[in-house]
Amino acid sequence: MASACWSLPESFCQFPALDGRTLRMMRKTIDGSFRDLVRSFSDAIDAATAPLQLALNAIERAFTSTPWIVVLAVLLAIVWAGSRSWRIVAGSAVAMCAIGWFGLWEDTMVTLAMVSVCTVVAVIIGLPIGILAARSDRMQRLVNPVLDVMQTLPSFVYLIPVVVIFGIGKVPGMIAVVIYAVPPMIRLTNLGIRLVDAEVLEAAEAFGSSARQKLWNVQLPLALPALMTGVNQTIMMSLSMVVVASMVGVGGLGKNVLQAINNQFFTLGFMNGFALVAIAIVFDRTSQAFGRRLQKHREAAHD
Repeated sequence: MASACWSLPESFCQFPALDGRTLRMMRKTIDGSFRDLVRSFSDAIDAATAPLQLALNAIERAFTSTPWIVVLAVLLAIVWAGSRSWRIVAGSAVAMCAIGWFGLWEDTMVTLAMVSVCTVVAVIIGLPIGILAARSDRMQRLVNPVLDVMQTLPSFVYLIPVVVIFGIGKVPGMIAVVIYAVPPMIRLTNLGIRLVDAEVLEAAEAFGSSARQKLWNVQLPLALPALMTGVNQTIMMSLSMVVVASMVGVGGLGKNVLQAINNQFFTLGFMNGFALVAIAIVFDRTSQAFGRRLQKHREAAHD
């Protein structure tokens, strides 16, 4: 033993640790206490998540039950309204038609419904927190460590507390996706507002603008590129988390990718992965083009 330990004492060779019995008792106590706490608040948790479940089911039914031609027309109209680019509209039409051609339309609609809801919820949560962090250094110091943990924690770890608290289903999957996708929105909102030129703010103050007027009329408009990048990254993070969330009952393309991984179905995994990439490209190009248009409009209005 001494030769294998560089002739050091045994206490220096094996790191001092709790014995197995103590670790088992600690895990048992913590897990049991956590489960008891969740059971005691189960009715309140169910009541709180019920509206999310209803909203998600309604949006999913709207996407899946509406004729494909109507959905495609509405989607292309949204792309055109956001981008004002026929190239992006044509590319989106080709991508969606390819998805439908390979028999992935319904699963894609389920995924679109999930990503749409998660993106809206993440923006609603992230935008106010980002504004507060930009207006208060103390708030920023409080938020940054939490965001660091959220962005470095492996995505699968999000599922553990979510499943224990909320169980298996669409809502737990949606909550896990929102937690994973909200940090970019908070960070980029904070960054965009803080990067507004101090001279512009001084000019606004000289004209008698209140703090609220400076925020809505100066800081947020000038921070639009960063805000739109935040929305863009939130959408991308939601799409990337959909596959992981399929492990707790979220359907759609993520479920098919998970099935392909478990059964080594290369073609199934490739086709569903292609559909996810196509959706991501459509969202990415549209949101970026919309952000550029908003910025140009604001610059023209100020000129």
